[in-house]
Amino acid sequence: MAVNWLRRSVLAAACASATLLVACGSSTIESALTPARFVAFGDGFSDVGQVGGARYTVNDGSVNNWTQQLAGTYGLALTPVSAGGTSYAQGNARISAKPDAAGNAATPTVVQQIDTFLASGSFKESDVVLLGAGTADLVAQAAAVAAGTQTREQMIVQVQQAGRELGEQSLRLVAAGAKYVVVTGSYNLGRSPWAEGTGPAQVDLLTDASSKFNQALLISIEKQGANVLYVDSAYYFNLVTGSPSSYSFDNADDPVCTSVDAGNGIGIGAGQVNSALCMPATVRAGVANYNRYVFADRVYVTPEAQRLFGTYAYDRLHARW
Repeated sequence: MAVNWLRRSVLAAACASATLLVACGSSTIESALTPARFVAFGDGFSDVGQVGGARYTVNDGSVNNWTQQLAGTYGLALTPVSAGGTSYAQGNARISAKPDAAGNAATPTVVQQIDTFLASGSFKESDVVLLGAGTADLVAQAAAVAAGTQTREQMIVQVQQAGRELGEQSLRLVAAGAKYVVVTGSYNLGRSPWAEGTGPAQVDLLTDASSKFNQALLISIEKQGANVLYVDSAYYFNLVTGSPSSYSFDNADDPVCTSVDAGNGIGIGAGQVNSALCMPATVRAGVANYNRYVFADRVYVTPEAQRLFGTYAYDRLHARW
């Protein structure tokens, strides 16, 4: 583990900005893959507007989701299935459990999203499948701890199981004919304004739980390297939040949106900022450029942070295939 972290640290030092980080991989590699289509499954981090066109970021009409950024790099569009597209990802969706992170039992789980796709279609030879989830499961499990309905130890067991289940879904996609599956778990929620604003115990819990989720996911896909690529969002956003100025951000601590949701919109309680309701007109007063912030609300990130992660994911995909 220490060796891996040292290797990652050396890479980070060599790639001090987002631009350089992208350059450290694919710039000299000729990719053999020319995707014909992207198909996406997941939660709010990957949602491109499944319900009413709202995304979990600042809704400014730009390419403001990492899955869109990745697809767009190949000249392809990615739109929600509700609008006739091929992205099934939906905000607050958990991997297999219900209700969702906000308490809505109608939200399709990641398993159900894949069920729906497989019931009506199949994968093409050069399809790239994007599978990104875990944030909603971690939010829901942490809420149960806060409510006193489960212990910290029980939460860790549950998130490890969720990580394994996400890995199982990636294997299911391969078995169904997907040759190129890009998987990402949760970023380190211990670095989120939600955790930081709640206190050290919450930071510790969410850091540990995020790590355990991703570890379980990685173990479950470790023998599928030919078809499954893991893109480490926790590593990437640890770099961004650890040195925001290196990525042209001024603020990695506060949400830039002010769009308060009277309900439990993103699963962290009523009366919280919900970026699915956020537009340029509802950002903090006096902020000239909301893309200088990392976070849109206390969990989800701004358009620029999404785009940078999409570019990083492209680098990894291009370098692999």
